This record gives sequence, C-alpha cells and structure tokens, in this order.
Amino acid sequence: MTTTAPIPVVAATTPPGTRMPYGALIALMMMSFLLVTSEFLPNGVLTEMAEGLGITTGQAGQTVSMTALAGLIVATTVSSLFPRIDRRALLIWMALLGALSNLIVAVAPTFWLILIARFMLGAALSTFWAMSISAASTLVGPARLGRALMFTSGGVSLATVAGVPVGVLLSNAFDWRVVFALIGVGMLLLAVALRFSLPRIPATQSGGFAALGRALRSTGVGLGLGGHVLVVLGHFAAYTYIRLALARVTDATGTAISASTIVTLLVLFGVGGLIGNFVIGLIVDRTFRVFAVVSPLIIGAAVLTVLAAPGALWAVAIAVTVWGFFFASWLLVVNTWAGNRLPDELEAGGSLVVVGFQAAIFLAAAGGGLLSDAAGITAVYAAALVVLVIGSLLFGLSHRARA
Repeated sequence: MTTTAPIPVVAATTPPGTRMPYGALIALMMMSFLLVTSEFLPNGVLTEMAEGLGITTGQAGQTVSMTALAGLIVATTVSSLFPRIDRRALLIWMALLGALSNLIVAVAPTFWLILIARFMLGAALSTFWAMSISAASTLVGPARLGRALMFTSGGVSLATVAGVPVGVLLSNAFDWRVVFALIGVGMLLLAVALRFSLPRIPATQSGGFAALGRALRSTGVGLGLGGHVLVVLGHFAAYTYIRLALARVTDATGTAISASTIVTLLVLFGVGGLIGNFVIGLIVDRTFRVFAVVSPLIIGAAVLTVLAAPGALWAVAIAVTVWGFFFASWLLVVNTWAGNRLPDELEAGGSLVVVGFQAAIFLAAAGGGLLSDAAGITAVYAAALVVLVIGSLLFGLSHRARA
C-alpha cells in the first residue's frame, strides 16, 4: 500500500481553560463499557453458553480467544485500511459493528457463527482503542489528554465492577442470549449518541505500517513499549490465576476462606480499580512518568503479598485493592505516555499500545498455564513479580533515553 506523509495533528476542539466536553467523553466511556462488557461476558456465562450450544466449556472459552485474536490483527492494520476516513464516522461504524456482533450472538444457531461474530467484536474493540488517543486529543488538547483518557479507561473499570456481574445476574434471571441482545441494542443507541456528541475527528496520519515503523524508531519508544508488554504480561500472569492464589488464603482461625469471601476479594480488586482510574486520571498528565515506573513496582508488591501472606486475610484484602487501584490506571498511564511521546503519530501510538496489550494477554494465558501445571501457583507469582520489576526498569530507561 502506498504511504503518504503524516497529516498534522488536529488542533484541540476544547482550548485550555475552557469547559471539558463531558457529553462526548461520557459517550466514549459508554462505548468502552459496552465493548469490554461484551468482551468478557462469556467468562461469566461459560457454562450456560456451552449447554445452550451443545459444546464443551473449553470450546465456549474460545469466544474470548477469538476476540483477542481479532484485536491483535486489527490493531496493526486499522490505519492502513482506513487512512483518511473521519474518525468520528469510524467510531460510529465500530459501534454499529459491535451492535451487530452482539445481536448475532443473541440469535446464532451455531457455534461457528458465534465465533465469526466475536471476531467482529474484536475488530470493533481494537479499532476503538487505537483511535481513543487521537479522539481524546482532538476533544481536549494534549495538555489534558490523560484526564480525557480517564473516561475511556473508566469504562473498562466500570465493566469489570458492574457490567459483567450484572450481565451474569441477568443471564441467571432470563437467558444469556437476552443479555447479548440488550448490549446490542445499547450499542445501537450509542451509535446515535456518538453522531451528535462528537465533533469531526480527521485522521491524524495515514502512514499505515510505515507510521508504526516511524513510531517504533522514535527515541525510547521501543524500551517503553517493551516495558508496557512486560507490565501487562506480569499482571495477567498473576491475575489470570488469582483464584488459585486466593484459595490458599486462610482466616484468623486458620480455616480456608469460603467461596463468597473470594468473590468479595475480587470485588475489592474491581472497586480499587474504579477508584484508581479516576484518582490517577486527575493527575496523570503531570505525573505519568512517575506512575509508569512506580505502578508496576506497587503491583509487584501486591502480588508478593498475596503470595507470601496467605495467613493474613486483612493483608491480602488490602493487597488486591491496591493491585486493582494501580493496574486500572495503567491504560491511562501508557496511553498518556504514548500521546506525549508520539504527538504526530497518535494513531500509531494507540495501535502499538493495543498490540502490546493483546500480545501480553496471549503470552500470559499460555505461559502462565504451562508454568502453573509444571511448578504451581508460587512459581507463576514469582515469575510475574520478576517480569513486573523488569517492565518498570525498561520504562525508567525509556525516559532516560529521551533525555
């Protein structure tokens, strides 16, 4: 594909000192909320989906893997496929694609049709995240980029705390297909809201793969991206198997905690994440360099506490809350870093962040499972701790490289 010179970054719609465009930001937050709820809802209704489709739970789990696969592919190609299209129009089309995906899942008679629909969801999700930095920068300008991204990443935390749990409750009360249908209708309404709340967002560049190459060659970006991958890898290696780690925890009497207590600990993780997203979002524009190094180290300390203090329920409860607080803000931190490091290649920066996330999640699920089977949960958490520390170190070096 022929490449062209980068288009200059669009001037901010909201000049510094004026009121934040909350309507547009809330619409973006709702898009991330509905997309992420759709992405992870199968985790909570896996058994029901398997029974309804006449397949195994392992096969039903591939509905999540298919979404991640699509995200990994689309993140690297979206700018090449749509080099000049107005980004507001692209976001509206992705909302419609997400709606179509969920509505197909709601009525699909076969498993293969559902896999196709889930691939469509992954494409919509990945395109949204790749465009989120550019959209946020256009709405508020680079000085308040992190605060704007607080809304999009807030949708992720909200999906974790409320979206998926409520979806599971509705599935138990009605049927899992009904829940997917409701999300589909919600995304149709969202497409209308995006049309009237967002301004036009011209493409910031049209270099496709060339833009990704330019971004990677920028000073310190390779180190920072490597640190990003390792931080996400360390987190998901530990979080994917957190249920095994929490099963080792005992109360004050030395009795293993109940399943309901484990659920409470997981809720604390989500609540910590929701709070952390908005607290750090208010200050991330000025402090992202600090949090890029400090957050992985604090997450590592929390992972170590869960591993090393199973007899202290109170310490584990604090650790999982702090863990959620700092990891929920990671998307904010790394996107703000990308926006500041690559102001002329915003979409390339967003794509690289998404690719890093998807690759790390894939490696964490595969490698963590092998390590868990071979050496147990202690080895998984120890490896995650080492990876988080190395990720923090690489981010520190990326800032020194820029200097």
